[in-house]
Amino acid sequence: MRFELATAPGDPERPNEDWASVALPAAGQGGSLVLLDGVTPPASDYGCVHPVPWFTAGLGGALLELSASRRDLTLTEVLAEAIRRTADAHRETCDLSHVRTPQATVVLARWCAEEIEHLVLSDSALLLEAHDGTVRAVLDDRLDRVPPEILASLAATDALRNAQGGFFTAAADPAVAGLAVTGVTARADVRALAALSDGASRWVDMFGEGDWAECVAVLRKEGAQSLIDRVRARERAEPTTPLVRRWKRHDDAAVIYAEL
Repeated sequence: MRFELATAPGDPERPNEDWASVALPAAGQGGSLVLLDGVTPPASDYGCVHPVPWFTAGLGGALLELSASRRDLTLTEVLAEAIRRTADAHRETCDLSHVRTPQATVVLARWCAEEIEHLVLSDSALLLEAHDGTVRAVLDDRLDRVPPEILASLAATDALRNAQGGFFTAAADPAVAGLAVTGVTARADVRALAALSDGASRWVDMFGEGDWAECVAVLRKEGAQSLIDRVRARERAEPTTPLVRRWKRHDDAAVIYAEL
């Protein structure tokens, strides 16, 4: 097995809100990976005394522990319990009903000798590479379906945040876990996995520098940090006008690459 993790803040003056980790509890027989992309709140109040990295660390740690130690739980149940635990940790101090309470996208994968389970919530990506080099991208595209003019308005975006007809993130409601994209793939059919926050996946889905298979090839040949470096170089080459999606020239980026 080979694993590589890399992450970098979009702005060195701000904390990195992404979170990524891998667990190998079964001596090579199985494992799990977790990647979160914390949602940056506006400068105005968001009902919580904690910064987003506090939330992603708590949620990510709970997801890693539960996915590795509770194989009797489905990944949907793992996410629901992790959200519940994290909410309980600040329920007494914060307004968890606030629409912008700390939240994150989620990529979660768990494997054993026979199969790979996966779960994706919101706009981070999970890539599954077959032995012939073809790559299947597991995506939750609900945010991408929201028109840009809606996303340009904070109030309009908030009306669709964790709401039917809109898009969903892991925040304080465990029920959102039931809305994640999930599935199971035979482990024998998969050569490698890759999890990307949207700050890293923009190499494909914003800049069109390659397709998903070429993205995995970069990870195999050059490593996880190289993909982030390629993204940063492409961002710097853009004109000074703001980039189109999410209006961030540089975003936090996280990558996990796993050869199984």
